[in-house]
Order: sequence, then C-alpha cells, then structure tokens
Amino acid sequence: MKSLKTVSLVLLLLALPLSGPLCTEPASDDSQDSGIPWWAWLLILFAFTFCLGIVAVVAGIGGSVLFVPIVSGFFPFHLDFVRGTGLLVALTGGLSAGPGLLRRGLTDLKLAFPMCLIGSVSAIFGARTGLALPPRIVEIALGGTISAIALIMAFSPNSAFPEVGSPDRLSAFLGIGGTYFEESLGSPVTWRIHRTILGMVLFVGIGFMGGMFGLGAGWANVPLFNLLLGAPLKVSVATSVFALSINGTAAAWVYLNSGAVLPLIAVPSVAGIMFGTRVGVKVLARSRSRAIRIIVIGLLLAAGIRSILKGVELMP
Repeated sequence: MKSLKTVSLVLLLLALPLSGPLCTEPASDDSQDSGIPWWAWLLILFAFTFCLGIVAVVAGIGGSVLFVPIVSGFFPFHLDFVRGTGLLVALTGGLSAGPGLLRRGLTDLKLAFPMCLIGSVSAIFGARTGLALPPRIVEIALGGTISAIALIMAFSPNSAFPEVGSPDRLSAFLGIGGTYFEESLGSPVTWRIHRTILGMVLFVGIGFMGGMFGLGAGWANVPLFNLLLGAPLKVSVATSVFALSINGTAAAWVYLNSGAVLPLIAVPSVAGIMFGTRVGVKVLARSRSRAIRIIVIGLLLAAGIRSILKGVELMP
C-alpha cells in the first residue's frame, strides 16, 4: 500500500509540468474570477473520485457513469478530456476492485469474458464516433442517456437471487455458473444463467454507448447480468466491476491515441478511484445497497438534466 501511494504521488508530480490548459476553449471572465486556484480543483477532484469509488462498487454501476456527467457539469474541464478520463476511471476501478472480488468468489470469469469480448469491439467504434461529433451534440446525447439510465434504474426491480429454471445450451456449454458464500445468509448460494445469446446481442449496444460517452458500462452490466441472465445480484455487481477493466481498456486507447487524455485531470481521478474502490470492496460484502441506489439515481438525474441544459446553451 505504501508503494502504491508513492507511485501515485510521483505520477501526479510528473503530470503537472506535462499538462496543458484544462479546456480547449477560451476561458470566460467568470471562470477566471471564480476565486478557486487550479490546484484546489485537483484536490476536490481527488476527494470526489475517492467517494465515487466507494459508491461505484457498492452500487455496481461503475465510477465513470457518475464521473463523466458530474465532472463535465460542475468542473471547468472540456468534455473530451472528461470522457477520456472517465474511461480510465472505469478501467482503474475495475482493476483495483477486481482482485478483492475474485478472492471472495463473487466475480465469475466465465460470465465476464464472453460479454467483454463483444463489448470491447463495439466500445472502440463508439469511442471513434463520440470524438467525431460536436461537443454540444454529445452533451445533449449524454444528458438524455444519463437521464434514461436513472429512470431505468428507478423502475427496474432488483432480485438478489433470481430463479433460473434451467440454463440454456450456450451457458451450459461454456460452463457459466457456480457457487459462492453469501455472508448475509451465512450459507453458500448456487446459481446459473439463461438467455445468454440475447445478453451478448445487447452487449454490442452497451459497449458502443460506453465508448461513445466515456461511461464504461457498469450502469447496464448489472441489470443485464441480474435481471436478464439471472445471476445473483452480488455476482452481477462483482462481475460488472471486473468487466469494466476490459471494456474500458479497449475504448481508452482510442482517446489516448487522439490526445483526449490530460494527465492533470487523469492522475488525481485515477488515484482517488483506486483508493475508493478498495474501500468499496470491503463494504460490498456486508452492504444492503438500497440507500446507495437511491442516492445514485438522484445524482444521475441531476447530472443528466444539467448536461442537457449545457448542450442547448441554457446553462454555462
């Protein structure tokens, strides 16, 4: 842990002289007179992403689905840089939380890999599309998508232990299923899935939107794993977090190659989400995520509406 903190600090110090301006558009007089120095924004960003890492693991949505709309709406950073950093946040959160979830037997690799393979390819095309569109169009589309995600989460039921009558042929052939120890029940839970082919088809669209908006795909992975395929909620959350590290890598390379990743924004964000997700893993095993879910839905609605208003130039 000490070496991890040292590496993060060194990266932050190296990033400062390499970084350019925080946005690609001329700053207005209001932003210059805000009274907040540039380094304060970095500290605020680190604190925000630390809290975000905890919430993301417990809610199973991925940190970038909250990071992109909130940071683009309330921080003075250009949207392209925020989307590029959002994918790195999703990637880092998955890599940081993944080992702990694997040790607890909550992440299932056989469930994750087929979906990630399809989602990664479509995420690359989504990232290229997002960078080609005008920023205001992306703002409006992002706001509409985020608002729709919040409504879907609000009205979609969550089943902790879905009932699956019999697995389909593909999931049986791939051996998707297993047993994990449920701490809240104090007993092992055996599970399996169905509708595997439909899940793979839907992952094409999920990967495309995740790459286009820099959201990752945790917002859709959990309901797809849980409600459609029939995996237990905690297995769905843990597998979703792991899947983010694969899908996020594919789309992040597109943003990196296009120069849409600014170290001054990325380093404190990645460090914050990394430490936050480690705390979130410990909370997840014993948590009841209903309250977290309500908070997340409220934040998504507020951020989505603000993004739409920015896109139509009704809000700075």
